Amino acid sequence: MRLVAAGLTVALLVPAVPAQASQDLASYVDPLIGSARDGNTWPGAVRPFGMISWSPTSTRGDQTSTGAANGYQYDTTRVRGFSLTHVNGAGCNPGAAGDVPIMPYAGTVDSSPTADTTDAKYASNFSHANETAKPGRYTVTLASGIKTDLAVTTRAGVGEFTFPADQAANLLFRTSNSLNGSEDAEISIDRTGRKVTGSVLTGAFCGRRANGGTNNRKSYYRLYFTASFDQPVVANGTWKDSALTPGSSHTTGGEGYATGADRAGRGSGGYVSFAPGAKVRMRIGISYVSLLGAELNLRSEIKPQTTVDHLAGEGYRDWRRELDAVKVTGGTDAQRTTFYTALYHSMLQPNISNDVDGRYLGSDFQVHRLAPGQRAQYGTFSGWDQYRAHIQLLALLKSDIAGDFAQSMYQFAQQNKGIWDRWLHVNGATHVMTGDPAAPTLATFAAMGVRNFDAQGAYASLVHQATVQNADAENDGGCPGQCTGQRPALNTYLAKHYAPQDACHCWGGAAETLENSLADFSLAQWGTRLGKNVTDLKDRGSWWKNTFDPEAGYQRARLADGTWQPGFTPSTDVGFAQGSSATYTWMVPQDVSGLAAAIGPTTVQRLDGFFHDENGNWAVKGGSALRYDPTNEPGLHAPWLYNGLGVAWKTQATTREIVDTVYGVGPSGLPGNDDLGTLSAWYVFAAIGLFPQTPGRAELLVGSPLFPKVELRRSNGVRITVEAPGTSDANQYVQSLQLNGRNRAESWLPESFVTHGGRIAVRLGAAPTDWGTAPVDR
Repeated sequence: MRLVAAGLTVALLVPAVPAQASQDLASYVDPLIGSARDGNTWPGAVRPFGMISWSPTSTRGDQTSTGAANGYQYDTTRVRGFSLTHVNGAGCNPGAAGDVPIMPYAGTVDSSPTADTTDAKYASNFSHANETAKPGRYTVTLASGIKTDLAVTTRAGVGEFTFPADQAANLLFRTSNSLNGSEDAEISIDRTGRKVTGSVLTGAFCGRRANGGTNNRKSYYRLYFTASFDQPVVANGTWKDSALTPGSSHTTGGEGYATGADRAGRGSGGYVSFAPGAKVRMRIGISYVSLLGAELNLRSEIKPQTTVDHLAGEGYRDWRRELDAVKVTGGTDAQRTTFYTALYHSMLQPNISNDVDGRYLGSDFQVHRLAPGQRAQYGTFSGWDQYRAHIQLLALLKSDIAGDFAQSMYQFAQQNKGIWDRWLHVNGATHVMTGDPAAPTLATFAAMGVRNFDAQGAYASLVHQATVQNADAENDGGCPGQCTGQRPALNTYLAKHYAPQDACHCWGGAAETLENSLADFSLAQWGTRLGKNVTDLKDRGSWWKNTFDPEAGYQRARLADGTWQPGFTPSTDVGFAQGSSATYTWMVPQDVSGLAAAIGPTTVQRLDGFFHDENGNWAVKGGSALRYDPTNEPGLHAPWLYNGLGVAWKTQATTREIVDTVYGVGPSGLPGNDDLGTLSAWYVFAAIGLFPQTPGRAELLVGSPLFPKVELRRSNGVRITVEAPGTSDANQYVQSLQLNGRNRAESWLPESFVTHGGRIAVRLGAAPTDWGTAPVDR
């Protein structure tokens, strides 16, 4: 049964349909989920963790902007190209990447496409009825009559463009038109050799953001591409700004990083023309290292005669293998679609950034090689978002990739004067958000059994960042949203044991204190595993108490003189980052009993009020600064806090309500920015019925399993099984649980369940029970 409201299709559980052993799990993936409702996903062709992601760049009539943060919005049905790189679910609009849009155009190229500032001519409408998106393939027939069919490998792709018979056939390479603009771009056309090469120098993640974006209007990578065609090129030309030069084979020129009139009409590119009615097959490879690297990637991954059908088939099988890591039994088709699409979205990042020969672009903008034993260098880390759910799912399912990712982050930090930036785009430090998310990320990896990285070196580097102030720690550039300083004003923080709102050089002092406390707790857990002295770090893990106002009962911004920031209400965002005090007050997963002691005997009732309105109705869809926001990462763990408060049945009810009413199928199936798979990862955990207790640890909290059976296959060979045969809409409350055949009263599972595997059998019923005691704080 389905309910439809506000563009969200919600699936209610019906009697389970057993999954077959040979089930095609990739068939449940709908890449269009999240392409509306500001989910900021994109539907194009991509492989798991791939470098290239070939997807539309849409337009609302402004050449310097796009339909949504990552180039595609479901209600924007006009495109100006198909670009080669994307970031899944980033919140800034435009977010980043969208490099080298390639536009198939039917008609005569008789003016500069850059001069078409409103995308009136060199763009085309399309209908969703003529669009198909599957894992590894994207196909659309434009209103111009051109069919575009795309498939990819990890670093290369094949596109087939079928043009109408009565018009000139062209491919426009908008080399400078990355989503955020560019500093420089170049293109070279070899008409006789049927080849186009070029590059774009860009970056500027969140460069248009109001709260510090101008600080990020900078370049940190150059993307190279090489494209060849199976059909003869009958004409070609280039353009720069408003000037079109037919017959030209080379040009350069960027657009800058401004927007609107300050950027419109600037930029460069080139075009190649084919015979009317041509069906053109284009092979393309990319590299962040060099043009030779792009050539090598293309030559290594795609044979000359490879078709889209062949490549798409390989890609689909690749996705089937990856999704096979989690097998669910039962549920409805809609629930399986929601689940496997969430799993798909969680496997779009991090992204491989090295060429097939092991070379990659470092954060120092120099070319480096993989470390001994490292299989891949991974880029792009939305730390503030991902460390709360996504990195745990990555470590749980793909521990080998998690290890290479940890090594990649360590190497980027070494190349960046020892500084671990909180938000990396490809190789570039962008400084977005707050805290020190690399610390809980790598500590969590270590706890969950990830071993294939330099743990000693990475730990020492992160402890150094947490204890020795770096040269930029008091640099206000980019503040508040993209403050240059990592561990900002560290000396002040260490002296006062909190981040003063008026002297923190950060987005918000209370938020920074909470983030640092959790990061230091995580480092202490990791250090204990490594046999280090962590007394100081353990103490610092409790400094969240220094921004908790006992009279107000909330987290609160505190000034350098020790007084509280005036004008407080629970809905205030002063002292916080993209959230309110009402949300951040719960951000103490490492010390739930301590938080309960600070709030007092009304803690459970206070938490109830976070998920319900004043009339007792559920309020879990966001929209109020006083209540839970499913799109706001600092509160993602809050539904699971009930386990630590001894009322686990309320976790079961709350998480099931969110799973059933906030997520669903269709373009509006995500509640908001996917934030590089973070919201998707939350759903995967919640549907399985488990969630990480706290960063830096491997224990899992038990919720309400959605499916009768889930089998997880970790890449290191460990097997985990969750059985809940009685699950239904009514039966969502845990009556009893067995771990490996033995009754268990605790509402959490030990680290050994993750690291060595096991089986839980959960008996569910329609009535809440007192099953589940509060987990012991570690």
